[in-house]
Amino acid sequence: MSRSHRKRLSYRDAGVDVDRGRDLVARIRGIADNTPREGVVAGPGGFGALFEPPLHRYRDPVLVSGTDGVGTKIKLAIARNRHDTIGIDLVAMCVNDILTHGAEPMFFLDYLATGRLDVDVAEQVVAGIGRGCALAGAALVGGETAEMPGMYADGDYDLAGFCVGIAERGALIDGARVASGDRIVAVASSGPHANGYSLIRDIVDASGEDLDRAWGGMRLVDALLAPTRIYAASVLPLTHDGDVHAIAHVTGGGIVENLPRVLPPGARAVIDTSSWRRPAVFDWIQDTGGVAEDEMWRTFNCGVGMLLVAARDAARALVAALEANGEHAWVAGRIDEGGDAPDVRFE
Repeated sequence: MSRSHRKRLSYRDAGVDVDRGRDLVARIRGIADNTPREGVVAGPGGFGALFEPPLHRYRDPVLVSGTDGVGTKIKLAIARNRHDTIGIDLVAMCVNDILTHGAEPMFFLDYLATGRLDVDVAEQVVAGIGRGCALAGAALVGGETAEMPGMYADGDYDLAGFCVGIAERGALIDGARVASGDRIVAVASSGPHANGYSLIRDIVDASGEDLDRAWGGMRLVDALLAPTRIYAASVLPLTHDGDVHAIAHVTGGGIVENLPRVLPPGARAVIDTSSWRRPAVFDWIQDTGGVAEDEMWRTFNCGVGMLLVAARDAARALVAALEANGEHAWVAGRIDEGGDAPDVRFE
């Protein structure tokens, strides 16, 4: 066939509909406007977002950045057609990471990739991102939506987020001041957050569990899809007086892997597992899936979203302040002298 007689093709024929993308931009334009904060010079719409850091409030500022995704919790959200809170998870996973350094979140960008853009679904996702940014005190300054046919199955999408914060260099929380005798303060999670969902989904599939059944005053699906708690408003104000020596965000790997990341050599964290009642959703995961105890500890947060290491005489006041800020908190352990590499022991 000669070239002149070939069928004319378009980008839409190849699976990418620019008009759908334009429709999405129009729908979500107001979401960023609902996350105002000092410093935004130019937000979504240009090739780059412009932000002026509040340098006047810092003597020696350091930028702190973090990036993350939501993992396969998205698959459960897609299967249940529940897209309105997965964006909160995305913001939380990034903001809680930079919070461990005592950083104030400033701005956030998102990346949504899909095979075929469903504007209604994407609008729900981005609305959740906006709500997460509002909870974190960060401005949603931009994002990207990529339609990539052939890369994702029909109905699938993936998310990534990027957050930048600011901290005073001399007040950075880096674990260097952690010492034997310090106390470990736990802050409750809202559920599995966004970790361990490949295992959770396997358990759901293998058990045939009805996720819509009444369970603990809610539906089981609501417990599994509860959005990750964002701790910026409650934890950040407590990081300025020097009593907090280290903060760990309990994400993938659980307490076992995340707490040692913020401890100095020679420190051993001793966790008193009797100091809290593990939320029922984790009992369901363990009992239904036959998950071993050590696997639970190294896969899930088991009810603890953040751990703060503080001076012994400051721990009780820290718990009271966290409770006053709307968190459930308690003293969950102590720091002892250990071996060369920091580790965690449960008792």
